[in-house]
Amino acid sequence: MTLLKIAQVGTPVLRTVAEPVSPEALASADIQRFIDDLIETMHDARGAGLAATQVYRPIRICAIEVNDNPRYPYKPNIPLTVLVNPVLTPIGDETFENYEGCLSVPDMRGVVSRHARLRVQALDRDGNTIDQEVAGITAGTFAHEVDHLDGKLFLDRVSDTRTLCTWKAFAMHHEDQFRRTVESVVARYGS
Repeated sequence: MTLLKIAQVGTPVLRTVAEPVSPEALASADIQRFIDDLIETMHDARGAGLAATQVYRPIRICAIEVNDNPRYPYKPNIPLTVLVNPVLTPIGDETFENYEGCLSVPDMRGVVSRHARLRVQALDRDGNTIDQEVAGITAGTFAHEVDHLDGKLFLDRVSDTRTLCTWKAFAMHHEDQFRRTVESVVARYGS
């Protein structure tokens, strides 16, 4: 496997709307190898997810996994999930405030309003249909990654720029309160 270079904020590919992946392309050795590299890169960078556009490939694929991630110790675990051509549909109007960071926006965090429940429709890496509901913090993680495939960064969704901070400032001044928010969201939505 190959570790891929992660694009940083300001790189044009991050503002590109990714192209759908055909079933034939998904089955190809090239795309399957790319998915392996995407997952390996996500693990190496200790990310909760990584989208193809973040590694200079504007195709509609992202990987998500949280497994006791030291970068996000408060996030509920999410099994390794590869989404191909994902479509997210909000379920209801409930939202929550999510303090987000991004591998493409190093050393920066900010508060983003996310839908509390989402329907996820996609293909997995084998071309099987995914149709599931995600909620709470997990829904925020899915929305963040799919935003990348639409050329959006979490920075675009920060409504109050006073919430922007470095990771160190987040740890010193905001993490304890955000952990309480996470506990409340998890208690309400189960994830």
